[in-house]
Amino acid sequence: MNKVYLLIGGNMGNRLANIHTALTQIEKLAGTIIQKSAIYETEAWGLKEQPSFYNQAITIQTHLNPLALLQQLVEIEASMGRQRDITWGPRTMDIDIIYFNHEMVSIDPLSIPHPRMHQRNFVLTPLVEIAPDYIHPILGLTTTQLLKDCEDKSLVYKKTEE
Repeated sequence: MNKVYLLIGGNMGNRLANIHTALTQIEKLAGTIIQKSAIYETEAWGLKEQPSFYNQAITIQTHLNPLALLQQLVEIEASMGRQRDITWGPRTMDIDIIYFNHEMVSIDPLSIPHPRMHQRNFVLTPLVEIAPDYIHPILGLTTTQLLKDCEDKSLVYKKTEE
């Protein structure tokens, strides 16, 4: 059984309902959810001129390998109306694999750990709730240390308690 950390989020439509739909679909198609952070409202990153996002970090257990998991997650995004027209643009749902066990994976189009996660408050803030002591397999720092050292000052607000 593989232990995987995901970040889910979106900024189009009913953001809270979309998070719940994504959670249901992940449980149905990808694996069992064993941990969830609170849901956070976060400033858009990269392309700033768009609505704020709701994001949540989750941990799942899955029998899927990294590429099979990615395929299921992309299908969930597509079923929720995700379009990949604009880099860092608005989306109904985005599901990123942050960590897969303690493995390093680099198979096009997949890189694990997520290559920019340590530069993003909207990833690290919810992730520190569920994996504060997880050690990044490349950088050798805990999630807590990564958040402390992160230069991203984008605003991140807790919206719910999970």
